Amino acid sequence: MSGASDPRAPALESFGDAALRARLPEGAPARAVFESLRALPGVVDAVVTERHAVVTFDPAAPPDGVGEAIRRALSAPSVTAQPRSHAIAVRYDGPDLDEVARVANLTKREVVARHANGAYVVAAIGFVPGFAYLRGLDPRLVLPRRPTPRARVSAAALAIAGPYTGVYPIACPGGWHLLGTAVGPPLFDARSGATLALGDRVTFVEAL
Repeated sequence: MSGASDPRAPALESFGDAALRARLPEGAPARAVFESLRALPGVVDAVVTERHAVVTFDPAAPPDGVGEAIRRALSAPSVTAQPRSHAIAVRYDGPDLDEVARVANLTKREVVARHANGAYVVAAIGFVPGFAYLRGLDPRLVLPRRPTPRARVSAAALAIAGPYTGVYPIACPGGWHLLGTAVGPPLFDARSGATLALGDRVTFVEAL
């Protein structure tokens, strides 16, 4: 397991018995880091967020070169694929729209306008397959998570929490504020994978 062979490589720490984690500098090219780590022999999967990168592997065969792979991605991100742009149609019919407007001291139309006028970037992928954390939310819409999560949020629900917005790709529990429903093709399919990737640009278009 590496990182030690190159003094410029980020420090690695064990993250359980089958994963390594590295802290990333602010503004790190998440997609470049992800692609570099996934290309390493022996890496089962990689997760990259705005602050950390984690690789998982077979504990009997830990990979070499993890730290160096991250360093290369940080120093030469231009080799990665160009981010794609997506326009997602949305009906702003969510059950939390009234409450969000009240807390933000806005009208419902102002909430919709501020959300729909945003330009978003996929900052991370988690907590269920295909869920994209979209950075770029209007500051007036930055709210903490709901105090009590819902046991089930429908697939395609559009939501906000903290500095992020996102669309639930599958039905699952969730604690974000629901603003609406994405219409159109699903954002995740078990066979073809996720529509959105790290670094992609996203805009929302109100569907009337």
